[in-house]
Amino acid sequence: FVALMGLKSPNWVLSSSYNPWAWSSVSSGEHDFLGNFKDFVPPPENGGAGLELRRRVVGGGGEKEEALSVDYNLNHSVAPPLGVEVSEAEPPVDKKEESLKITTNRSSDFPSFNDTHVLPLSPKIIRKLSNLQILETRLQQARAAIRDTQQSGNRSYDPDYIPTGPIYWNAPAFHKSYLEMEKQFKVLVYEEGEQPIFHNGPCGSIYSMEGNFIYKLETSKFRTRDPEKAHVYFLPFSVTSIVHFIYDRNSRDHWLPMKQTVRDYVDLLAAKYPYWNRSLGADHFMLSCHDWGPEISKSVPELFKNSIRALCNANTSEGFRPSKDVSIPEINLPGGRTNGLIGGPSPSKRPILVFFAGGLHGPIRPILLDHWENKDPDVQVHKYLPKGVSYSAMMRKSKYCICPSGYEVASPRMVEALYTGCIPVLIKDHYVPPFSDVLNWKSFSVEISVEEIPNLKKILMGISNRQYIRMQRRGVTVRRHFEVNLPPKRYDVFHMTLHSIWLRRLNIRVHDVDDL
Repeated sequence: FVALMGLKSPNWVLSSSYNPWAWSSVSSGEHDFLGNFKDFVPPPENGGAGLELRRRVVGGGGEKEEALSVDYNLNHSVAPPLGVEVSEAEPPVDKKEESLKITTNRSSDFPSFNDTHVLPLSPKIIRKLSNLQILETRLQQARAAIRDTQQSGNRSYDPDYIPTGPIYWNAPAFHKSYLEMEKQFKVLVYEEGEQPIFHNGPCGSIYSMEGNFIYKLETSKFRTRDPEKAHVYFLPFSVTSIVHFIYDRNSRDHWLPMKQTVRDYVDLLAAKYPYWNRSLGADHFMLSCHDWGPEISKSVPELFKNSIRALCNANTSEGFRPSKDVSIPEINLPGGRTNGLIGGPSPSKRPILVFFAGGLHGPIRPILLDHWENKDPDVQVHKYLPKGVSYSAMMRKSKYCICPSGYEVASPRMVEALYTGCIPVLIKDHYVPPFSDVLNWKSFSVEISVEEIPNLKKILMGISNRQYIRMQRRGVTVRRHFEVNLPPKRYDVFHMTLHSIWLRRLNIRVHDVDDL
């Protein structure tokens, strides 16, 4: 039995409307990794009212009782107990064998009252740690290293790229975290499941993140086939494939067979392996770019409530929780590659103030078109582009590109704008932008509320040319984090997705119950 150790009240502090979700496990002091973290005092380690939830789960040989409890130790010292020697786990032995041995210099004979006996100040404790305890100890060391960098601001050498500047909430801490991820992060991809639903996904559409991530992870250095060495466990199903092959629009309950597919898969894994039950799914993750990803994740309550869900449709009004879920970008790759999609002219060669073209999807676009379609030559807003006019060419001619929500919050326009050097203008409600745990979107994009749509031109004209040039250059810099590469390159969208998952894993600890 093990228990998942988390935080009673996550310290995710909102320092902007994009909510840079700092992880309290590496925060200490006035400023945290990703935002301003002030005035938080954790309760004492052995005091306070701790929340403990118990539930029954079934797997393997029958019912098991698991404990989901709260632990604030992540805000305290991350060093192992004094004098503990960490050694590799050994095969199970007789339970009566002592797991702790304390040695001193005292004689085994009973001392006389006239003798003076001095106990050593630092007794040596030898403990045989399990594989899980060793893994968690190394994660604690990573937390400590990131915290030290967060406080000192010291930079690490990197031959490829050193994050810097206002596009990051805390560039040195992000860089250190990224390097720690490269050094130790391991993902187990469950091998159960057959194509086309599992281990498969689209690579050449607006849902391309699903197929690209699955294929790249399965051939990545981050993959491990040893579940005892894994930090997280990936459920390799594609929601887009589920919808394509299982969805029946004529069915009375079209959700049922799709949700049953995911439910049966998780039940299979929970019965075959101990890893889902031991954390109630909290160290497992799924990835979906389909609009129905959040709804299908509800097929298993623990998947929706506990697991890490990497979603393009990162809508907080539909249950997206930035403290445990990951927002990923929606990227349209018509030919499966980015050839010809990336690059654009300098700011001085962009005569159009702002551009948008798109159909009437959802509640926001009709308002936008009603106010601005064919109303102003500086504001190029169209439902349909005139014949012979190129969509990508218009983006390259524009300073700003409007990225409104459709029926759902996700849209490939944000990445298309960054690819072409156009500053994204976000008009979305309840949306968490991709990688906003480390990226400061306000430094390279503009956010406008729905109520401010009539003032669109006034707001954009109010941005000075100097500030526009700064934002445009930052957008060109941050673009590397959204690029799709084959094979993957450091700091690209594949690695940034893994890094966001790594951050969520750093926010929890899985313990043997004996250690509680």
